[in-house]
Amino acid sequence: MKVCLISSTGGHLVELQKFIPAVSTHNYFIVTELSEMSRSLAKREKVYYLRQQERHGWFFYLNLLLNIIKSLRILIKENPKIIITTGAGAVFPLCLFGKILGKKVVYIESFAKILTPSLTGKVIYKFADEFYIQWPSLIAHYPKAKYRGSLY
Repeated sequence: MKVCLISSTGGHLVELQKFIPAVSTHNYFIVTELSEMSRSLAKREKVYYLRQQERHGWFFYLNLLLNIIKSLRILIKENPKIIITTGAGAVFPLCLFGKILGKKVVYIESFAKILTPSLTGKVIYKFADEFYIQWPSLIAHYPKAKYRGSLY
């Protein structure tokens, strides 16, 4: 089974890397944003890079378009059966197109989100096959989510 692990860089990527032992017996790859932190990951893992998703200005639209194209290419080339994501930023296009193409989408809300939902979580919650929260207080925002404790 092929697994796609996708997140933005920073804390989301740190959380995502906690899943590597669980998928290490499968054929897996990582998709993240290019940064100093993520660049070193390519020395030991199969990694694809997206552009960091700006939230404002015309760069938002340019990066979104480029990330949509890159996400489609990755999905077609790798054809994963399951997509696991910790969010944020540039993950939305790959998750949405993955769902459209029949892939199972699993979302894990960020450990940092204790009382309020993330923007990415609110959007992906609508179509995720599995949705996990790391704090029981978020069940009020995500009634169908599963609480299984913290990744830490």
